[in-house]
Amino acid sequence: MSGARVVLAGGTGQLGVKIARELVKRGGVVTALVRRGSAGNGVAELRQTGAEVTEVDYGRAVELQRACAGASCVVSALSGLEDVIVGVQGMLLDAAVAARCPRFIPSDFAIDYVMLPPGKNRNFDLRRKFKARLDAAPIAATSVLCGAFADMLSGQAPFVLPKIRRVLAWGNLRVKLDFTSMDDAAAFTAAGALDRETPRTLRIAGDQVTAPELAAIASELSGERYRVLRPGGLRMLEVMISLARAFDRKEEEVFPPWQGMQYMRDMYGGLAKLSPLDNGRYPELRWTSVREVMAADPRLQRAAGFPSAG
Repeated sequence: MSGARVVLAGGTGQLGVKIARELVKRGGVVTALVRRGSAGNGVAELRQTGAEVTEVDYGRAVELQRACAGASCVVSALSGLEDVIVGVQGMLLDAAVAARCPRFIPSDFAIDYVMLPPGKNRNFDLRRKFKARLDAAPIAATSVLCGAFADMLSGQAPFVLPKIRRVLAWGNLRVKLDFTSMDDAAAFTAAGALDRETPRTLRIAGDQVTAPELAAIASELSGERYRVLRPGGLRMLEVMISLARAFDRKEEEVFPPWQGMQYMRDMYGGLAKLSPLDNGRYPELRWTSVREVMAADPRLQRAAGFPSAG
């Protein structure tokens, strides 16, 4: 749908700026909303994508409604806690409805959290709360679920541990973990934003691998033998999460250590596995494998002349 106008919130974030770039690449006209008075590299990079940057006060409904007027879709790449995921995103939803915008894509971009029991993962509970509000609104909605961002395998999440040549695993080692690169998630989201006939949920995974398969890839790339480190099962991890949360209490952080542990627990638990996948919906897209992502990780670069691990 070339020429369609898309309103994007959260465009200065890592995922948001990639979505803006992909929308423009596909012929979309992007209005990227930023908080009034925002400055810095995020806004400059957003402008470089070709998006029109519009400053708004997210607390003023009339400004948001004016910004959403005439848009074919509103995309949220907002990141934060309840004040953002439920509060700010809720204001954005109300503005989209008031402006008669036909479609809304919320900031989900996760594993299939609706399959998990409530009360077990703070960040997913916030998305669940917003989902109830979105489903009750008179607007077509599409959630893009993409597993974990594969980019996190380069050190942001403790899956691959180069210092001890281990891959950290919990629970069943046969569980396939869903990973999608941020670039791929952005490209798919942009295609979905310009697609008038998307369903309520779209599930994608650039790759699906087990912990032993991660270890094999790390071994091949580094030339050193990686093994799976399984300290215990999911019950032990649950205890560790409770202890970490009790002693940390960094409730104001989006991703304190215990939140990352909750995410890892839910991935290895298997309940939130993405199925069926909608990878083939836009055949022009190419999916980045976990191996390709890990090959760019400097921690796994093979030393010159180092023999391959056998």
